[in-house]
Amino acid sequence: MSVRVVFLGTSGSIPTTRRGMPSLVVQREGELLMFDCGEGTQRQMIKAGLGFGRPMKIFISHMHSDHILGLPGLLQTMSMMDRVKPLQIYGPQTLKDFLERVIEIVVGELNYPLEVYSVLEGEVCRGLDYSVQAVETDHTVQNFSYSIVEDPRPGRFYREKALSLGIPEGPLWKKLQRGQSITLDDGRVIAPESVLGPPRRGLKIVYSGDTRPSMKLVKLAANADLLIHEATFDGEFKDKARVEGHSTVVDAAEIAKLANVSKLVVTHISARYSETTLLLEQARKIFDNTVIAEDFMEIVIQRPK
Repeated sequence: MSVRVVFLGTSGSIPTTRRGMPSLVVQREGELLMFDCGEGTQRQMIKAGLGFGRPMKIFISHMHSDHILGLPGLLQTMSMMDRVKPLQIYGPQTLKDFLERVIEIVVGELNYPLEVYSVLEGEVCRGLDYSVQAVETDHTVQNFSYSIVEDPRPGRFYREKALSLGIPEGPLWKKLQRGQSITLDDGRVIAPESVLGPPRRGLKIVYSGDTRPSMKLVKLAANADLLIHEATFDGEFKDKARVEGHSTVVDAAEIAKLANVSKLVVTHISARYSETTLLLEQARKIFDNTVIAEDFMEIVIQRPK
């Protein structure tokens, strides 16, 4: 059981020959969770083989153009590809007005339901077995950082215990594995704890959007399996980063260390860096398990066994 993270665009502010505009997708249980949607995202999705008809939610961190201008093209492409499933988009309050005008003037009528929600701090939405949480962090405009938090999973199923209790293999085992109690033909009620090990935690993935270093983000990312943090500049540009509402790779590494995350991926790389060795060296001096994002890079995260 695993979750796949696909980086569609990893540049900051402007595209380069190697990097598209900010966007990434978390693929889990057949659903796509997209974070930000820079220009050309629909083309990147085609190249990544993600498709346009799956269940999908989009989370926008903030309303700067490099994070939202892919939405008109994506919405229109989905309509032309005969999408029928509803699409949910979450983001700052002004996102709804933006999309209404874009659809009215540019895109035209969609052939699938579009649901747009304004984000507040706390729980943004719930899926079948996960929630998405948000905190407002520190950029030049309102910016939300997001976390995907999977629900705890039932513990490991012990086949021998089930057989010793006289539980026949089949549908009753499935119920117990889902955490449901069962009643046997002789009237005995068997609780799932009788045949299951301790609950297993789910995965936690965090996305920063654009932000200066933020203690709110440290709290949101605590013990995450993966932190995806913007790192627009190297450490020598700390003052510039602060003025422009961004983080350096040093900042991102320090946040990862404070939050005790398992892995850090830095993204939103300034176009000034055609080569990223310096960025990686600076980050790994503080947090060793750091990776620099590249377009179409994929990370597969295994759920704890």
